[in-house]
Parts: sequence; C-alpha cells; structure tokens
Amino acid sequence: MTGLLQVIDVCKSFQGNVAVDHASLTVEEGAVTGLIGANGAGKTTLFNCISGYYHPNSGTILFQGKEIQRVQPEKLCRLGIGRTFQIVRPFGLLSVLDNAAVGGYNRGTGKKEAYAIARECLALVGLEDKLEMPAAALNTGEQRRLELARALATRPKLLLLDEVMAGLTPTESKEMIGLIEQIHQKGMTILMIEHIMPAIMSLSHRIYVMERGAVIADGSPEEVAHNPRVIASYLGSRGGGTEYAEHH
Repeated sequence: MTGLLQVIDVCKSFQGNVAVDHASLTVEEGAVTGLIGANGAGKTTLFNCISGYYHPNSGTILFQGKEIQRVQPEKLCRLGIGRTFQIVRPFGLLSVLDNAAVGGYNRGTGKKEAYAIARECLALVGLEDKLEMPAAALNTGEQRRLELARALATRPKLLLLDEVMAGLTPTESKEMIGLIEQIHQKGMTILMIEHIMPAIMSLSHRIYVMERGAVIADGSPEEVAHNPRVIASYLGSRGGGTEYAEHH
C-alpha cells in the first residue's frame, strides 16, 4: 500500500532501551490517521522520527515516495511536514502574531508573506482578537490553538498533531475536534496522537495502536474498538473501548 507517508519497519533505541520496535504505518493522502497507545508506548518517539528530531536506528520513512529518515527537521518542514508538540512552549515574550509568523518564516517566505499567513492561520483557530497579546498571557486552550496556528503557517502537506487536546476542558476539547474537522475539510492530511478516545474515534479514518514500541493493531475505528488485543492492552483498561463499542 502506498501513501503520502510510509513508515516501514522503523526501530529507535536509546542506550539499549527500545522505544520503537519495527513499527510500520501508512498515512493516505487526504485522510485523518490516528495513533493511540498507553503512555510510554513509543508514539511521540515515532513522531520525532517522522519529523526529523530523531533519526531511526533502522527502517525506512518515505514522504511522497522519497526517503526522509536522515533529513533534518527544518528541511522536512520545507518539504511539507508540520507538527505540534505534546508540551506547548510558545515564545512567551513575543506576541501571538509573532509566534505564528515563525511558521511562515520556516517556509522561507519574506516578512510580509509570513505575517499574512500568520494572520490567516490565527483567524482560522479563533485567535484573531489576540494578535498583539504576549503568548505567555494565553490560557492553555489558547496556547494549544497558537501551537496549531504556527504549524499550519508552515503550509504543511502532512500535519502531525501530538496530543493537541491535552489539558483542555471538555468544552475546549469539543471545539478543538470541530477545528480539526474544519482543517481536514480544507484538504489537510493529518496524523494524530490522542488519548481522548471519543475524539480520536470520531476524527480518524484509520487508527494504529502501539504497545511497547510496536504496532499491535490497525484498522477502522470500529475494528480497533472491537479488537480483543487492543481492548485488553489499552482501551479496556481506560474504559474507552467498551464505551465506544457499545455506542457503535
């Protein structure tokens, strides 16, 4: 199977400790693909390999058919891979607008274009009325939206979302789901890590499940929710699998 992104048999270890163990997945162009698993399953490490922050010990990562497992993050950004981070760290003393413009600059654009893109992306995420505020003054939900705007400002072909709903209230999470749906409807291909099961199940076309660094299952949300191994290792222990299965 081909796709916009292909991860093939990727391994990553740290001082002998295996974080990603022969993991493979495919992200089809135009789809929303979910990646779930318990804390420590290797999800963010795999994200870091895809986005160039780590280089795998072995395996192949293809983006638009070209190998990228040894490419640096800034070049991958220019190739079209944008991402958010699990821990949000905006440039606190800079304005919201300046923070988002960083994404535009990463595409190699000039100041005028970078700021025009930043304004557009901030409007999309609902921060158009906070452009001149220092980023440190934003609450957690707003900082998540700023992080998303900055990633979108890089004009990605593939958007990696790493727990973009972490720390949000139920209302903020619902709003974020709507925002991600809106971004996807504009044609964005998305690979996302998320622990909020109703969100990942409703947004994803296909879901991959990781356990101890390995991909142990994949399929549609319905298939994953009813997979005995997934329920035993992850969903059942969280209560999410049974709840989802009962309502679908």
